[in-house]
Amino acid sequence: MKQAIAGTNPAVTKEATVMTVWPSVAKYGIARALGQLYAIDAGVWVITFGNIVALLSAPLAAVLYLLRVAPFVGCRYTLTNRRVVVQQGIVGRVEAKSIQLDRFDAIEIVVRAGQAWYSAGDLVFRHQGTETFRLDGVSRPESFRQACLKSHRAYVGVQKEFA
Repeated sequence: MKQAIAGTNPAVTKEATVMTVWPSVAKYGIARALGQLYAIDAGVWVITFGNIVALLSAPLAAVLYLLRVAPFVGCRYTLTNRRVVVQQGIVGRVEAKSIQLDRFDAIEIVVRAGQAWYSAGDLVFRHQGTETFRLDGVSRPESFRQACLKSHRAYVGVQKEFA
């Protein structure tokens, strides 16, 4: 059994998954535009402009939702005990890009226009103030941010002890 708890499975021995999240539809520009429209609260009771737009755009929203988990184009963000990985495709799980846990020192949450309606945001990984990596449209980004920071602290701490 693989253990993702820091210290029980050394990063130098084996890579273990700590957490996996799927990006929200807020990753896509058209979904962010829809999110801005959905957030418009002008109207009476439940008959608001945003709700009417949501009803009219339901087929498009369904396509966007299914696109994010489609077998060959969908992606997911995986945190391991060594790095943060963007994997493309459900079937093949091809690694698109990654960042080592010691290649950043801060993670910022950037909520672009339209993402707030989806409770989503972008995670921007920074090293000495410079953006080094970005995860687009992370749903409820604070929990994944905290997991990344905890894994970063554990990994860097162990690396310092071995150095």
